[in-house]
Amino acid sequence: MNNASRNPRPTPQWLAFILVLGLLAPVVGFEARAATVGVVNINTASAVELELLPGVGPQRAAAIIAARKTRGGFTRPEDLLEVEGIGAVMLERMRPYVALKGGTTARRAEPAARSKK
Repeated sequence: MNNASRNPRPTPQWLAFILVLGLLAPVVGFEARAATVGVVNINTASAVELELLPGVGPQRAAAIIAARKTRGGFTRPEDLLEVEGIGAVMLERMRPYVALKGGTTARRAEPAARSKK
C-alpha cells in the first residue's frame, strides 16, 4: 500500500488549486445561469427567447427554429425530440418552460439581493 492511499487528506497544493479554480470559474464562464421564470412558446419564439430554455444555446435554438420551419410548427413538447441534440433528459428539464400557444413570457430571474448585516 502506498503512502497516498493511507492519507486521504488533500495536500496544500490541491487546496490552493481548488480555491483558484473556484475563484476563476465565473471569469471563464462556469458560473451558474440565472433561473428562467415563465414559458417560451416554441412555435413563435425567436432564437434569443429559445435560449431561455435550459440547455439551449445559439446552435440548439437555430436547430429548433429549423425544425419548426420544416414541420410547420410543433403540436406537442415531445416533437422537440426530433431536434438534433435534444434527448429525453433535456426535454424533461425544458418541459416546465415550454408552451405551444400564447406568448413567450420567459425571462431570467433576478438573483435575490443579499442583505447587509
